[in-house]
Amino acid sequence: MWFEVIIIGGGAAGLFCAAEAGKRGRSVAVIEHSEKVGKKILISGGGRCNFTNIQTNSNNFISQNRHFCKSALARYTPQDFVKLVEKHSIEYYEKKLGQLFCLDTSRRIVQMLEDECLQANVKIRTNCEVKSVRKIENGFQLETTDGTFEGQNLVIATGGLSFPKAGATGFGLNLARQFGLKIVEPRPSLVPLIFAELKGFDSLAGISHEVKTDFAGESFRENILFTHRGVSGPAILQISNYWRPDEAVEFNLLPDENARELLLDNRRSRQELVNFLSQRLPARFAEKFCAEFAPSKPLNQLSNAEIERLTLLLNNWQVKFHQTEGWHKAEVMLGGVSTDELSSKTMAAKRVKGLYFIGEVMDVTGWLGGYNFQWAWASAFAAAQAV
Repeated sequence: MWFEVIIIGGGAAGLFCAAEAGKRGRSVAVIEHSEKVGKKILISGGGRCNFTNIQTNSNNFISQNRHFCKSALARYTPQDFVKLVEKHSIEYYEKKLGQLFCLDTSRRIVQMLEDECLQANVKIRTNCEVKSVRKIENGFQLETTDGTFEGQNLVIATGGLSFPKAGATGFGLNLARQFGLKIVEPRPSLVPLIFAELKGFDSLAGISHEVKTDFAGESFRENILFTHRGVSGPAILQISNYWRPDEAVEFNLLPDENARELLLDNRRSRQELVNFLSQRLPARFAEKFCAEFAPSKPLNQLSNAEIERLTLLLNNWQVKFHQTEGWHKAEVMLGGVSTDELSSKTMAAKRVKGLYFIGEVMDVTGWLGGYNFQWAWASAFAAAQAV
């Protein structure tokens, strides 16, 4: 079977690229190895799909080339995708910080993409595993469990290594290596971190608190969530994009207050430190915090040295982590096909005619909050206009 465009991967980027290419009159086939398309979309955003972020700009992305994403993001904006969502009468709401979610379920986004593909005469093959890919004179030949496919253009939209239970594989990276393309070493990101040193904090699992996290000049103010082995929650997931093993992450546990001034202002109080902190921190955390770092005593008995130490702990708590929770807990992949190998305008491989990479498989990773979906739409649109 011959197509002008073959897209491997039936996720967000693949379906959107297929629909947009089909609208241009191209004959398009989508090949998906799972039994259905859009599996990661369905589980995203707690089942409501944080489908974009209206505040998106290039600063919200991590890549060895921070400028690579600018062209595609400018050519297909969050407002463009919102228009498509509204065209399909999908109700949505802004949760916070520009994050847009479906009011109903994320199934609506999958259905929208399938409907767009149907209208553009896109052929979708599920339960179709690609066995081999080779370059031929006029394009590419794919041997699959559903027969042989040939196409002029081949778009790789297979995503990254995160969420293997949802069908994620290393297919796209392996194909890039097959064609001699450079890979930025992938690692899990938007992922919980595991303590390197702290012991006994597993008793705090389930406790959440708003903090300001800092690492390597990057800062996020969001909630953290203690787990049985470390910390999760939006603030730590964001920092995981930048974190390096065994280096300390800084936590400001009282982001609205100067701990020194707070303690000095209450220095005459007979209130126990643990009770005082419990008014500003979750009670169980305050108890563990004091047991570990500052045995509780009345505030009026704190020495100057103890106040200085508490100030550092409360406004600049340094915590080391030695590893992440891994691919099964990661929301995205950091790294991927090097942007040095690709055109920022078209997502085409510079050294392999007709080969394109879009979405998470390349070395462009967004913050938590709808940015990775917007990169899927924008990179897919760029490729769809070129194939």
